[in-house]
Amino acid sequence: MESIEKLKYPIGQFEAPSKYTREYLIEKIREIEIFPETLNKTISQLTEEQLNTPYRPEGWTIRQVVHHCADSHMNCFIRIKWALTENEPVIKYYYEELWGEGIDNKTMPIEPTIQLLKGLHFRLSFLLNSLNEEELNKTFIHPEHNKTFSIKEIIGMYAWHCNHHLEHIIQLKKRKKW
Repeated sequence: MESIEKLKYPIGQFEAPSKYTREYLIEKIREIEIFPETLNKTISQLTEEQLNTPYRPEGWTIRQVVHHCADSHMNCFIRIKWALTENEPVIKYYYEELWGEGIDNKTMPIEPTIQLLKGLHFRLSFLLNSLNEEELNKTFIHPEHNKTFSIKEIIGMYAWHCNHHLEHIIQLKKRKKW
């Protein structure tokens, strides 16, 4: 049995690069861009029972993970838009654990959420690819961490977030031999 830490963080925790190069940002934006299609391919053949299987003990089901990605990435998009249009805004914190336990996240079909992610990630990657250096350095304040984040930092974090949750599903499928 794998350790709970390995089940929680199958690709490890996010590690920021020492420098946000243009090459790094292009690569991470591409990971964000292709996530919905990769996710869809990974889950498209799963049954309802499989979608309702937790990826780890006391963890969310695959269904909840898919819906969580939409919840989180919608918040990401809004946060970036705030950073681009306001001077260092304090963003609204949301309780992702509670959102994940909502009736929609627990029971709703995943197809509408996959469609939402496809449109959202198209917009997100289009926007991110269009930003200049000054815009990439714009920031917002996260009240939970009492920390300032730049858009370029968020690009790396959300590429990691996509891969992190995708790997939860991939590893569960391997363990279950699906």
